[in-house]
Amino acid sequence: MRQSAKRFEVRVDTRFADVMRACGDPSREDGWITAEFIAAYTRLHEMGWAHSVEVFDRDGQLAGGLYGVRMNGLFAGESMFHAQRDASKVALMALVQLMRESGMQLLDVQWCTEHLASLGSIEVSRGEYLTRLAAALGSR
Repeated sequence: MRQSAKRFEVRVDTRFADVMRACGDPSREDGWITAEFIAAYTRLHEMGWAHSVEVFDRDGQLAGGLYGVRMNGLFAGESMFHAQRDASKVALMALVQLMRESGMQLLDVQWCTEHLASLGSIEVSRGEYLTRLAAALGSR
């Protein structure tokens, strides 16, 4: 992945709505991101709560990304997309690095898919999650 990442440039919070629209592409299976949802999250972004990590190719095209909500040491990931191979993985790697650099503790990916498990995601019990969540929300 480090080799693949060299093909891309990562930015944060520069194309939030575009990332959401790409995640909500109606041709994607099980699409759930509506225009109303995008408007609500864009407002959260304007308020400083929702954030995006964007991945651009060498031609400056948006190749992938992710978005979610940050509260203290928690980042609750909502969705991710890729238009080019490995771009969403690069976005996730960048998010994890940003979280480490800022002392964040918990990345909630909602459910542990095979894809996310291959990238290091683990499932935890409800009790363990609530303990980790309390610690993350209590941190600054």
